Amino acid sequence: MKIAIGQIAPVFLDRDATIAKVITAIESAAAEGCSFIAFGETLIPAYPLWLCRTDAARWEATDQKEIHAKYLDQAVTLPQPGFENAANHLQAVCDAAKAHNISVMVGVAERAVDRGGHSIYCSRVYIEGHGENAGEILSVHRKLMPTYEERLSWAPGDGAGLVTHPVGPFHVGGLNCWENWLPLARAALYATGMNLHVMLWPGCIRLTNDITRFVAKEGRCFVVSASSIIRPEDIPEGIPSRREMIGNEECFYDGGSCIAGPDGEWIVEPVVGSEEIIVAGLDYEAVLRERQNMDSSGHYGRPDVLQLAVNRKRQSAAKFID
Repeated sequence: MKIAIGQIAPVFLDRDATIAKVITAIESAAAEGCSFIAFGETLIPAYPLWLCRTDAARWEATDQKEIHAKYLDQAVTLPQPGFENAANHLQAVCDAAKAHNISVMVGVAERAVDRGGHSIYCSRVYIEGHGENAGEILSVHRKLMPTYEERLSWAPGDGAGLVTHPVGPFHVGGLNCWENWLPLARAALYATGMNLHVMLWPGCIRLTNDITRFVAKEGRCFVVSASSIIRPEDIPEGIPSRREMIGNEECFYDGGSCIAGPDGEWIVEPVVGSEEIIVAGLDYEAVLRERQNMDSSGHYGRPDVLQLAVNRKRQSAAKFID
């Protein structure tokens, strides 16, 4: 099966323009015969890089409130059970997935309508591209724990979306950035039969270079690290705190997208410094070969000794009985 990574830059804090770039990448991957494409963490509308560059923890800071308001305004809303009339800002992406027969996994900053509509979650969205559910959002996973300064912008998520989806011969799952380091989050997905794991990153080779091969070998699965890229020229004039964000660097997030096979060896080594549609062919039989001596949820597991309980219920602030 051919797959793609859309290593692209967001149009910073511009939801609709970034979505247009995502759709162009989907079209390019489909033209290459790909059945699946993945994009980086909170690509739509951008990763909140200002948090680590503008002393974001200052209390009641006017500049931080201003840029957070912009982020919240450009965040993505999605329909949820009980909120089916909510705007689906990804509808055009859903339409593209269906039209081009390609499944999509993309990172968004989600303005969660089922949590009051004014908090942001780092969410991994899976859109089906095949069969009777083509064009539908089948799962949304909100990052379990924002990392370090991310907690100034994102709320903690829950276990909903710790699921996999069939794409061709594979079962595809995905996690956001550092939650890929959580052994139990990985174990939850292994237990569903995952054999193609997608890691969504903001974009940095130091994040992807070690863990991609390690998890591939641990899970005896293909691992796709999908990263964004953000350079000073990707932050337009008029963005609050732009001068402080840019500093003197040539590139804040340099990509690092890559793919490792079930034996832990590189299929695509980290791609650094450029926007690219990265295409690779994956051989499902490689999974079968490597499971011969290691299957952590199967013949090498001991559920009588070690067992994991996973709460996949979507958390809510209130339960209404009308």
